[in-house]
Amino acid sequence: MDGSSTAQRLDISHYRILALALPMTLSHVTTPLLGLVDATVIGRLGEAHLLGAVALGAVIFDFVFWSFGSLRMATAGLTAQATGAGNRHEVDVTLARAFLVAAITGLLLILLQWPIAAMAFSMAGASEAVTEALSTYFFIRIWSAPFTLANYVILGSTLGRGRTDLGLFLQVAINVINILLTMALVLGLDLGIAGAAIGTALAEVLGVGLGMVVLRRLGSNPFAVTWAEVLNRAAMLQTLVMNRDIMIRNVALILAFSIFSAMGARSGDVTLAANAVLYNMFLIGGYFLDGFATAAETLCGQSIGARDERSFRRAIRLSLGWSLGFGLAVSALFLIAGGPFIDFVSTNPDVRAYARDYLVFAALTPLMGAAAFAFDGIYTGATWTRAMRDLMVIAFVVYAGILLAAGSLGNTALWIALLVFLSARGLGQFILYPRLARKTFASLA
Repeated sequence: MDGSSTAQRLDISHYRILALALPMTLSHVTTPLLGLVDATVIGRLGEAHLLGAVALGAVIFDFVFWSFGSLRMATAGLTAQATGAGNRHEVDVTLARAFLVAAITGLLLILLQWPIAAMAFSMAGASEAVTEALSTYFFIRIWSAPFTLANYVILGSTLGRGRTDLGLFLQVAINVINILLTMALVLGLDLGIAGAAIGTALAEVLGVGLGMVVLRRLGSNPFAVTWAEVLNRAAMLQTLVMNRDIMIRNVALILAFSIFSAMGARSGDVTLAANAVLYNMFLIGGYFLDGFATAAETLCGQSIGARDERSFRRAIRLSLGWSLGFGLAVSALFLIAGGPFIDFVSTNPDVRAYARDYLVFAALTPLMGAAAFAFDGIYTGATWTRAMRDLMVIAFVVYAGILLAAGSLGNTALWIALLVFLSARGLGQFILYPRLARKTFASLA
């Protein structure tokens, strides 16, 4: 197929927003089940240090791999624009180029596994028994790096095409395969923590195979793309720059949340436990909001690809409206049902009382973060990654400044800083997007 293109007619409607958002919401909701099952399977071995090692391993790999979650976001944005332009060949070129970046990055992580492990284990500061088990888990699972990153690329490609249903299918399939393999290897073959690592690694490998089948059914064949197209200097540079920008954005986001947890821990066990309970409310709200971010990412990217400014602006209005509406609804739900939720998660009376004192802060996180979630999708679909990076860094500086200036307020300062961090991101993106949109469509005219 040549590079000819036929722009598709875009369906920008409330139904389309929900059709894109809800599958990804379900996907995010199922993901925590994986960690729960892993913990349950290892927990049945009756060894506390093994359970601690799996928990720490999950945190380490979440940080290492999700730092490169830019592969999913950049692939989704570029694919959406190529899809909107009706250029199916460019969709395959984008896919092939992203696969190459994922393979090289994954191999680099394998080559650097010893310094990565040394740094991660030092920061974890776990007991000797936990560190020994964690070492077993880490040095097995790290070999899945190229496949994990390839799965990010596959997911981004399906989302950019607007096939969030297939994104849901792939995510659930990988999680189910992981659960079955972990149970078989840990409980059936008695491989212990090594079995948990092998099961997760094999699930990523099988996920890539399944993903390739799905992509072929969609008409994609990235292996038919020529090396000259993949290594096109300008296009490859754009891909690398986008991934760099989003990676910086992701690291700043992870760092902000890590600081939140670390500072809570310094305030004592009760504060740490109460914040952990309340932080789960933010995560639950994020599952809903991230679905609307995906819808915005797809529709805004496709609108730009189709050079349809009217559809682009309608996609912004609808996705932002749904995100704010859901944020408000979830915040109201947390205010009403937050007390029973706290009692369900914790039985400690001190933790329950302390968490109730800060419930209003946690309940406000979905509403305060709604605009930021929606605009993250809008900016990704529009490939405004440099602006998204810069605004994230600015919001992080504001966040750190509040913590330094109001540190004497203790946990109150921590929650205020988090709310300002979330709202500052959305406000900055809202102020900047009209100028970015004018510039983008002027360049397409």
